[in-house]
Amino acid sequence: MLCLRICTWTSLLAVLLITERAPHAHGQPVSQPDAEYDVRRQKTVMVPMRDSVRLATDLYFPVGADMPQPVVLIRTPYNKNDTDEHAAARFFAGQGYVAAVQDMRGKYESEGRYRWTAHDRQDGYDTVGWLSAQSWSTGKVGTFGCSYRGENQIQLAAERHPNHAAAVPMFAGAMYTHGERHRNWATNNGGAFELAMIFTWFREKGWSLRPSYPAGTPRDDLLRATDAFDLRPRLPEIDEAALWNELPVVDLMRRSQSPPNLWEDLVSHAPDDPWWDQYAFVTDADRFDVPALQVASWYDYGVSEALALFNLFQTNAVSASARQNQFIIIAPTTHCDHHEATGETIVGERNVGDARLDYWRLYLDWFDHWLRGEDTGITDRSPVQYYLMGQNEWRSADAWPLPETDRTRYFLHSDGHANSRMGDGRLSTEPPSDHAAGSPTGEAFTDTFVYDPASPVPTIGGQACCTQTPQAEGAWDQRAVEMRDDVLVYTSTPLDESVEVTGPIQATIYLSSSAPDTDVTVKLVDVAPDGTAYNIQEGIQRVRYREGYDRVSRMEEGEVYRVDVNLHATSNAFVAGHRIRVEVSSSNFPRFTRNLNTGRDNHADTTWTTARNTVHHSADHPSHIVLPIIPGPSSSR
Repeated sequence: MLCLRICTWTSLLAVLLITERAPHAHGQPVSQPDAEYDVRRQKTVMVPMRDSVRLATDLYFPVGADMPQPVVLIRTPYNKNDTDEHAAARFFAGQGYVAAVQDMRGKYESEGRYRWTAHDRQDGYDTVGWLSAQSWSTGKVGTFGCSYRGENQIQLAAERHPNHAAAVPMFAGAMYTHGERHRNWATNNGGAFELAMIFTWFREKGWSLRPSYPAGTPRDDLLRATDAFDLRPRLPEIDEAALWNELPVVDLMRRSQSPPNLWEDLVSHAPDDPWWDQYAFVTDADRFDVPALQVASWYDYGVSEALALFNLFQTNAVSASARQNQFIIIAPTTHCDHHEATGETIVGERNVGDARLDYWRLYLDWFDHWLRGEDTGITDRSPVQYYLMGQNEWRSADAWPLPETDRTRYFLHSDGHANSRMGDGRLSTEPPSDHAAGSPTGEAFTDTFVYDPASPVPTIGGQACCTQTPQAEGAWDQRAVEMRDDVLVYTSTPLDESVEVTGPIQATIYLSSSAPDTDVTVKLVDVAPDGTAYNIQEGIQRVRYREGYDRVSRMEEGEVYRVDVNLHATSNAFVAGHRIRVEVSSSNFPRFTRNLNTGRDNHADTTWTTARNTVHHSADHPSHIVLPIIPGPSSSR
């Protein structure tokens, strides 16, 4: 084991940025509609799968309702007995539905061994079949849930069960490979592994070996046993920040004293390794036949994948009904926090205004329409509803990306010293001139910084989740990070009028390096007149995968390489007086594992080297970011 010499990201946060935010009471979250029925829970019904493994399922019945009724299914790896699962099930049962909450295979009271996502397609299919065949069921099953509970709905949709009548997958983009083999949240983001989020989830939730009741145990015995025993793991407390700094990465989970899980395999298999095929991700080859109401958020890791799924469910629909009934809502919050929006919604430390929607009424209207045949008007709404941050209002559209999008290049410029926000980096729609450096224009065509893996750029905010780390998610002031010399900062002049950026974002950086491999990170930032700089979106590209995930392309010193960086998607109005800023560097830690710059396997390496990285922005190498501009003053749309 080797612990790096570090200027720790936690120290920077503690000294410069940590503030206690007082709670805001300006408007409360929208509450659920009142229940129409009392609810009766039937606990731990064992539902058989095709291989005879039984999955523990709690059934919630509306007391006094006529039977049969449609069913709303929630499949969870997070314990069907937990409060969140209870609350959603009781809500739908209180509205007259039968609700089912199921422990997934190998989790808590269910039989079998958990293999992350591998059984989710077939187990979801078999569960829908069982539910639809019960005497108290009309045969129509809707599915509901956020995060993993939404992701398994996406996988189920690809199986096209004839009784799967409607879906509400929320924050569920992670199960889609998005057109590129195995490009998903758990394996890589631009070829860089998501460290903090994936480590935390697999340590706390992703264990593949756990205590369990013997297969075939009679239900009466299970009920007596589950009242007496708690199958939740009790993990020792650890210092994640200290652990994440250690090498090799492949050994971190063992050092955390976690139960066995997939960590070693996840970090050691390349993005294009056929090993990933066993995990049943949704691909462009899948077909769909279920109306879906998706929900995602601008400060969540899977927002661009959710939007891509919205399009895929239409393009690959096998019926007109499915093709014409795909809807998506994009909130401004972090992962699965959309229900908590208030009259002054705070995301990280950014106030994005009144972002409330009556979500529970929308869910109920959706299921009432598709499961009961009621005319609730839910399908009359626009297919895309998104929140425009900065302008702080809900917008609607008929398609994604917006048809009127003007994809505009903003070019990087400097006099050769864009290091930190105190430097001379500039951002402009004017392309670089073709004059040589030192010419009468005064413009230089390169900026250089040293990336040292022992002192990576710290993660402050962003599109992550579930890290248990302060200030790792959402929008936070980036000014402390922008004081580092290994962060190149390019800023526009103050805007004369509002500029709406809504859609996919892509950057192209021309790079040369002293190292055979390194990373390129790019961050889009909204700078207020007082200097406050909120992160809007970000991306990373491991340079070895710049030509595709099916090959490794190392660099030669002195050569200039084009590196395309996917910044996913956003909707933000840079209002008049604000400035548009782009940060370029080579690390974002601990969100992503550090590139050790050696060109070897980052997951197994215990040594590193510094990289002298140069960003080029000449006429021949015009580094730039492409922003999806929506024409016209955003306030008038």
